[in-house]
Amino acid sequence: MDILSAIIRHHSRLFGVKGVGLIVPDVVVSEKHSDVLEITRHPVEVGAAVSDHAYRQPSDVIMECGFSGGGSLVDFSDTTNIGLRASLSPKEMYQNILDLQASRQPIEVITGKRTYSNMLIRSIEVTTDRNTENVLMATLTMREVLITQTTPVQVADKTAMSTGVNTSAVVNTGTKNPLPADESLLKGGHELFWGGR
Repeated sequence: MDILSAIIRHHSRLFGVKGVGLIVPDVVVSEKHSDVLEITRHPVEVGAAVSDHAYRQPSDVIMECGFSGGGSLVDFSDTTNIGLRASLSPKEMYQNILDLQASRQPIEVITGKRTYSNMLIRSIEVTTDRNTENVLMATLTMREVLITQTTPVQVADKTAMSTGVNTSAVVNTGTKNPLPADESLLKGGHELFWGGR
């Protein structure tokens, strides 16, 4: 995978994660994308909309990525002493990722396969061994937060509900014109034989 195969970006830089606005791994070893549709195990009535019996789970992305140690900008001189370096040190990058997770602010994850919005870092696993002592090798598990929007509905005041949950909301149904009541056949027969007494 190329150097820009995965980019992790904040939606906003205003929540105070010490200046972390863009995280670009130096190498992405692997990406695992997961999209799951939860489907009912119960039978579905013939003719019913099957889509009513399934829903999408939040997407997950697991990325194994590496960040190189912050070294000198040039090979012939150590520029880190004067504050110039190629990138953050592994310790600083790790802290930035921890701060990003702790902020609980949605991030955007751009991979070579797909762009994800509203992701949170669910877990961070860092491995340090003799081969990775001077770099940051991290496995980041990110999960999508499904965002919805609700619409308020006006309901009847509790004092207007005579039978609790069975009472429907007050609805304006327009002007009503009364109609004469239907007369029963028994009343009409009674008036015919006894003369309306």
